Amino acid sequence: MSNAPDSTKVLTLQSVAKAFISKQGQIDAVQDVSLSLNTATVTALVGPDGAGKTTLLRLAAGLLVPDSGAIKVFALDSIDNTEQIHQLTGYMPQRFGLYEDLSVAENLNLYADLYAIEHSDREIRFADLIRLTGLEKFNTRLAGQLSGGMKQKLGLACTLVNRPRLLLLDEPSVGVDPVSRRELWHIIEALVEQSGTTVLLSTAYMDEAERCQYVILLDQGKILKQGPPESFHQQVAGSSFSLSSPNLSKRQIQHRLKAQAGIIDTVIQGDTVRVVTQPGSALDLATCFNVSEAVQSEAVAPRLEDAFIMLLLARYPAVNFSLMNDVEPSVEGEPQTMIKVHEVERWFGTFQAVKKLTFNVQKGEIFGLLGANGAGKTTTFRMLCGLLPSSNGQLSVAGVDLSKAAAEARMRIGYMSQKFSLYGELSVRENLNFFSSAYGLRNKQRKQRIDWALQQFELQALADSTSNNLPLGFKQRLAMACALMHEPDILFLDEPTSGIDPLARREFWARINYLAAQGVTVLVTTHFMEEAEYCDRLLIMREGAILAAGTPTEIKQQSQQQNQLPPDNMEEAFIRLVESLPVADAIHSVDE
Repeated sequence: MSNAPDSTKVLTLQSVAKAFISKQGQIDAVQDVSLSLNTATVTALVGPDGAGKTTLLRLAAGLLVPDSGAIKVFALDSIDNTEQIHQLTGYMPQRFGLYEDLSVAENLNLYADLYAIEHSDREIRFADLIRLTGLEKFNTRLAGQLSGGMKQKLGLACTLVNRPRLLLLDEPSVGVDPVSRRELWHIIEALVEQSGTTVLLSTAYMDEAERCQYVILLDQGKILKQGPPESFHQQVAGSSFSLSSPNLSKRQIQHRLKAQAGIIDTVIQGDTVRVVTQPGSALDLATCFNVSEAVQSEAVAPRLEDAFIMLLLARYPAVNFSLMNDVEPSVEGEPQTMIKVHEVERWFGTFQAVKKLTFNVQKGEIFGLLGANGAGKTTTFRMLCGLLPSSNGQLSVAGVDLSKAAAEARMRIGYMSQKFSLYGELSVRENLNFFSSAYGLRNKQRKQRIDWALQQFELQALADSTSNNLPLGFKQRLAMACALMHEPDILFLDEPTSGIDPLARREFWARINYLAAQGVTVLVTTHFMEEAEYCDRLLIMREGAILAAGTPTEIKQQSQQQNQLPPDNMEEAFIRLVESLPVADAIHSVDE
């Protein structure tokens, strides 16, 4: 099919609206949205969960018809020219749109069939896509057996089979490690530079939006602001600071700052706390700290995430990131080991997934377990939760030997999985009732804990709502409440904020900091490296062994090679370590 008439405006939306009818009534997913995309640019859609990002992408792809307004793709009306628009666009949904029982090659052929691509064209086209995405060695592997990063790249390859001029990506980097995320961006940038492709993508990660030429901030179906990242920076210019102290912990600094008016945001970054003030408000350290605490402040450059938080908090002033921070974190007391791992191995047949790991985690510590897809961290995590036995070595949790009393150990821990492990057909209250019963709570105690969860996680108004119908942020709240019903000593969090927007992420970590201040030990896996900065200590795995370990600052120092500048952030440090250190040099233990 011949290409449509060329246009400098690849995509235009004019006063577009789209609503859906649900059990709760009408949902106005997109309201009076107008925007336009230029050729060979990358535009980010950002906003809280339920803002309308996915609906807008589906409208642009011609998969949904607007209720009102007009959508044009390369000057073609989206209603009158649906088939032609499908030939000009590629759309990758959040779960990549793969058929897991088909191989890499079979998935590509299926998509080629859908686009009616001639068999004579496929060999060259597939070879280009396989080379672009680095999947040369996996042609015959089933999609369901690929790592998260490889699934992401295969999903993108399938989306590119028809060589689209407009590429629409719905949160393409959720759940993949930093190396895979960087490779995705290399592919996107190559498509833009070499083929003139125009890209519109949604993302929950503001550092990705910073890489785009244009950013559109949505909330409740409406555009709050759109423009280049620099226009967002200007709104918070002169309002961002970094605080540190030799005498206070980072969590103590963050806790104290809630006493000062005019502060929009505080977030931990390694050994420092990043603070954003209301424009025009001064940062008065004397309000929160005394001279002996020697708190230092340094002005830092504004970023897109600062503006995101400011703009959304102006709409939702009731949001309170310190909602559970009534207890100031303490650094006193004798260390108490709550998780002990000694020379642990795990074999699957002849494959060794975990190689003689040794490390400890202390009471009240937030400990991060990181690694690229396939590094062995999920296997390690499952062994620590008592869900998978080790092949060799010793594992103890809360003083209980997992090889002898795994059931007893599981009663001392709470577990929150990436998929939240909720029963979708049950209501919020029914999920809480089920999990409290599973943990052995009965009668008055069960009722008290359910009432506590509904109040503490602000779920009262949704108590009778089916959990499948909850927004992602509220699903996260419910999953965490379920994991805490029995007041565990240790909380295991597996990718707990994957795909969650910065507002929900801050609220989540306010709760985690509160739990740590009360002495709960937290072990978290994450692919989001900014979140790794919140941890007290980190362990990075590769090919079943420990690649690096220490505080976030120590990890950055370990990643610095000769003739290199220090890494700007944890993601850069992670990539340097994973790519530069030979596997033979990986260590097997962390000396406490």
